[in-house]
Amino acid sequence: MLKVLKPGLFTTIQDAGRFGYLNKGVPVAGFMDTASAYKVNQLLENAIDSAVMEITMTGPILEFENPTFICVGGAKHVVTLNNNRIESFKVYKVSPGDVLSYGKLEKGFRSYLAVKNGFKTDKILGSRSMYAPITPKSHFEDNQTIAYDSCKVFSPKIDELKVDSFLDSKVLTVSKGPEYGLLEDRQLEALFFQNFTIANENDRMAYQLLEHIAGHKVSMLTSATLPGTVQLTPSGKIMILMKDGQTTGGYPRIFQLSDKAISILAQKKFGDIISFKLV
Repeated sequence: MLKVLKPGLFTTIQDAGRFGYLNKGVPVAGFMDTASAYKVNQLLENAIDSAVMEITMTGPILEFENPTFICVGGAKHVVTLNNNRIESFKVYKVSPGDVLSYGKLEKGFRSYLAVKNGFKTDKILGSRSMYAPITPKSHFEDNQTIAYDSCKVFSPKIDELKVDSFLDSKVLTVSKGPEYGLLEDRQLEALFFQNFTIANENDRMAYQLLEHIAGHKVSMLTSATLPGTVQLTPSGKIMILMKDGQTTGGYPRIFQLSDKAISILAQKKFGDIISFKLV
C-alpha cells in the first residue's frame, strides 16, 4: 500500500480513460498529459495505459509500505525520496518506509508518479480514473491508502530517458472543427495572429482564455464534444474542453486540439501564454 500523508492540491489516479460512455454523458477522464504519463509507464515496462498518480501544482507526501520501483515525470517539481532529490524519467527502487515528497513547482503544472505494474485501485466502467460522481472521490485526502503490487526485483532495459521537454512549448496545433466554416475573416485573423493568456478558470474540465475575439449570433443544437474541442461563445470567449469536460455543448466547435496539444495545454496554468496553429 501507498499511504497519503499529505494529498497536495488535487492529486488523483488516472489511466488512459473511460471509453464507450460518452453517449451516456460520462467524460473520458484519464491522463491530462498523455505524453508524460506514457513515458513514466514505459520506463517501468508497464502497459502504457497503466494507472498512475496525477499531481497538480502542489504535490503530496507519500509513504511506501511495500517494495517497488517508481518513476516520476511531467511538470518539474523538486521531488525527494527520503530527503534526497530524484530526477524525472528515471527508475528508482523504493523500500518499505520510504517517503516521497513533492516540493517547489519549478516549471509546468501536472506531474506523474508511476509504480511498477501500475496502481490497483478499483475499476469502474472499465477505468481506474478518478472522476466524481462516477468514482467515490474526485481526489485524494489525508491518510488514504492506494494499492499496488509489491515488486522486489526488476531490471529495466532502459532506466533513464532524456526527454525533449515541451514544458516551454506555447503553440497548440489544431484541426478544423465542425463549425470552423462559420468563422469570419476578422475572427480567423484574431485566432491565428495573436497570443492568448490562460485564464484563472482552468481545470480538468476546461481551460478558458483571457482574451476575447469577435462574438457570433449562431444558434445551434447541442452537439457532441471531445477532449480538446475548442468552443466559441456568443460573447467571443474561447473555451477548450479537457479530459473531464462535458460530452455535449451548444457553442460552435471551431477547433479540435491534437493529442500533443492537449498534453502541452495540460502543463499550462494561469497567466501562461499559448497560440493556435492550424494543421
